[in-house]
Amino acid sequence: MEQVMRNTFLYLSKSKSLTKMARKYGLRFGAGRFVAGERIDQAVKCIQELNQKDLCVTIDYLGEFIDTEKEANEMADNSIEAIRAIGTENLDSQLSLKMTSMGLDISEEVVMKNMRRILNAAKEYGVFVTIDMEDYSRCGKTIDVFKKLREEYDNVGTVIQAYLYRTVKDMEDLNQYSPNLRLVKGAYKESPEVAFPDKKDVDDNFKKIIEMHLLNGNYTAVATHDDAMIEYTKEFVKKHGISKDQFEFQMLYGIRPERQLELVKEGYKMRVYVPYGTDWYGYFMRRLAERPANVAFVLKGIIKK
Repeated sequence: MEQVMRNTFLYLSKSKSLTKMARKYGLRFGAGRFVAGERIDQAVKCIQELNQKDLCVTIDYLGEFIDTEKEANEMADNSIEAIRAIGTENLDSQLSLKMTSMGLDISEEVVMKNMRRILNAAKEYGVFVTIDMEDYSRCGKTIDVFKKLREEYDNVGTVIQAYLYRTVKDMEDLNQYSPNLRLVKGAYKESPEVAFPDKKDVDDNFKKIIEMHLLNGNYTAVATHDDAMIEYTKEFVKKHGISKDQFEFQMLYGIRPERQLELVKEGYKMRVYVPYGTDWYGYFMRRLAERPANVAFVLKGIIKK
């Protein structure tokens, strides 16, 4: 049953018609738990509240199904607006973004132009930028863009997904760039031809890439809500004498907030991924797919309304 629900929500997340409907009706039916708001001022307020609790943040202006250069340029403008807000408000926050929202599906020229604009602004305000990873069909292109940008900028990182077979090879290839990477299990529905179908295999590969990246001496963001993986990371860094300055934990806004605060109290850097914007539908569907408990929360919200 759980797998059926997951597949259903992942399928719905790719619906352009439902995405347009969601933009029209705004943050309803529980989405507000996982999305900080539709405007930058709402996101700033959310970040300030998290910073006051000693939580770091990475902010993401949500956007999917970008079909034109004009839309991609507007998305880049919104990312630059977020960077300026981080700088002027003195927020403890980084920026995350998707390559498709910057024009990856349009042309390399468009995405590189927009990314250089963003990274130049980020450099001016001292903001680090993480390139989110999307589905398998865009994985290789995203890594290629990251490599080119990493040769020009030192304030950019990307994301590696443990559920893909190609991941270990990608990690070995990227090590020459001394990259700052966010390591995740992966949240898209992929074919067993390209991704591990079994959870145990995904978990084993996740542990392997955490070990690889830490032992290579690179900064590592372990993005997970899984207590077993968190404890594994703690034990591994302790065993190998790895400083807490070389890694951090990351979780999504609205998921396990109590656990986030516990990690802060234990002395670990804890970064919260805070999305905002009107294009929240696809992100929201993937959050429902990840955890059945999220679905129950949303249903309770609808009943109350």
